[in-house]
Amino acid sequence: MHGAPYAQGNADEDCPAITPYLVDGENRPAIIVCPGGGYGMRAHHEGEPIAQWLNSLGISAFVLRYRVAPYQYPCALLDVQRAIRTVRFKAEMYRINPNKIGILGFSAGGHLVSNAGTSYDQGNENAVDVIERQSCRPDLLVLCYPVITLKDPFTHEGSRENLLGKEANLNQIEQLSNETQVTPDTPPTFLWHTADDGAVPVENSLLFASALSKHQIPFDLHVYTKGRHGLGLAEDEEHTKEWTAACASWLAFNGYK
Repeated sequence: MHGAPYAQGNADEDCPAITPYLVDGENRPAIIVCPGGGYGMRAHHEGEPIAQWLNSLGISAFVLRYRVAPYQYPCALLDVQRAIRTVRFKAEMYRINPNKIGILGFSAGGHLVSNAGTSYDQGNENAVDVIERQSCRPDLLVLCYPVITLKDPFTHEGSRENLLGKEANLNQIEQLSNETQVTPDTPPTFLWHTADDGAVPVENSLLFASALSKHQIPFDLHVYTKGRHGLGLAEDEEHTKEWTAACASWLAFNGYK
């Protein structure tokens, strides 16, 4: 994914990339993983360990190195859209099903995933670059304690500032408050959050779930009583760690097995 739009150089941080974690078999489902990090970094524990967990479910995974600060909107969105197109274009090589490509994100990565799930196109059939002819619509979304809204009082201010700068205008904030962008074509969605999340309030997931319900989009919403922000697999948090089992069940229900 070199030569990305708005690239400021040729270092790794200027060049979005996907790292594949493939499972054996043909026509496998796939999920692209977007770690969190407030649009300022990407948390390792929300990347490779998540891909390995997905592999244990029989799902091929791709961890996305999307651009973060000083890069601002729309760079990260362009990166995940390009990743979806690339994986779909190379489906035969990766032995995956091009009609079962989901995206999963934590925290700010969840904002990126909900943005990609509400802002996509079917590809440009006249594009010189054949990858750009592919659709960038994901087939399902998994949102883990996501940032959804950029509006006060429920936003995560650090994510908003890194994404839009300190002087974000009201139109940008509205456009990228993803609960306002849900349509009847938004993909099925799994959400989980903790009720006492002190960094990204649970209202973020509640707002998105409410919008999905309004448009009759199938979704699962799981709110756990306890757990700090940034739990990842939550292996050390009794009860909350059950999110992985709930998500695995939902993925299987949607044919990702």
